Order: sequence, then C-alpha cells, then structure tokens
Amino acid sequence: METGGHRETSTVTAYEPGKRFATRTEPGGDGRFMAFEYLVEGRDGGSTVLRVVHSGVLGDDWADEYDALRRGWPFHLHTLREYLTHFAGRTAVPVFAVRPTAGLPAAGVRAALTAALALPADPPTGTRVRADLPGLPPLDGELVWSDEERFEVRTADGLYAFLHPPGVLLLFHHLFAEPAPAAAAAESAWQHWLSALPAR
Repeated sequence: METGGHRETSTVTAYEPGKRFATRTEPGGDGRFMAFEYLVEGRDGGSTVLRVVHSGVLGDDWADEYDALRRGWPFHLHTLREYLTHFAGRTAVPVFAVRPTAGLPAAGVRAALTAALALPADPPTGTRVRADLPGLPPLDGELVWSDEERFEVRTADGLYAFLHPPGVLLLFHHLFAEPAPAAAAAESAWQHWLSALPAR
C-alpha cells in the first residue's frame, strides 16, 4: 500500500476466495505488527456479512492509536458500503494528498474546509454539496458521512473523503470517472488545492 510516497508491505497469510482474506505487516524492530483478517459469509436473500478482525498496535501510545482505529473503522466500512451500493464492479483511481496543520487551531482548519466545500459549520449527512474548487472540476454530490474530524462526499463518479484530525489535513479520494483520470495529475491538482487552503 502506498500513500503519498509512503509504502507499507504485508504478507498474505490466508486466502480463500469469497470467504477469507488475511494479511500481516512485517514486524518492526521491536517485533510489533498489524494483522487483518476479513471473513465473508453469504446469507439468505442475497446479503453478505463481513467480519473484520484487526490485531496489533504500532506506536508507543497504544491508547490513542486504539481510539483512532475505533473511530476510523466505522468510516472505512461505510466507504465500502458506498462502493458496493453505488460503484460495484468499477475500478477507482486513488487520490491522496496531505497537509500538516500543526500549530493551527483545529476549529480554524475545520472552518476553512467547510467553507471551501460550501458547507455549513456542522453539516448533517444528506446535505447537498455544490462547490467550485480552484483548479479542479466542480464538486457536485451528497454528504454521506460527517463527524468531528472527517467528511465524505459521493458524486456520480467518485467518493471524496476529507479528514482533519489534529495536526494534519488528508484527502483520500476514489475517482470512478470514465475515461479514468491520470492518477498523478489528479493527485497533483488536489495537493495544490489542499496546500492553498487558507487554514488559520
């Protein structure tokens, strides 16, 4: 997995197509690792149950790491549900951008982000999003996730995630447009937009 030039590798430890998939990161110098197991079970009526088992920690502050994972997993599973509901079978171009915000007030960062997306300060899910972003195509869709540190917008051709935990602004987008956009160009354009965002 590569995000913003940072690469992480894992070993597949189990693979049963349609039933089970498991990976484990390479151990660090102190032996710490992360392990993930995904169990898929078909149910009556064409439904499916996905069970995710996540083991291990990487940092010294395990309580904060655990809390971040506890908040993050529901969002990522929600994104999977959005994909299966609206984009099943389509391949996305991933877009990642990051901007450090250490030293900037969290409220100011959030205010800058909501203003740039033409959203109210505390927008509820279901809010219509129509924003003209400099250097980028207009964003026209629906807010499908909103909490104290992230937003997700679904459009006709993409899932756009904007995260603003303490100290950093992150974008994780999945673009399904056809023809597929050039990944490097899309990532560069979003990075430029993020860097120019007037957060203070």
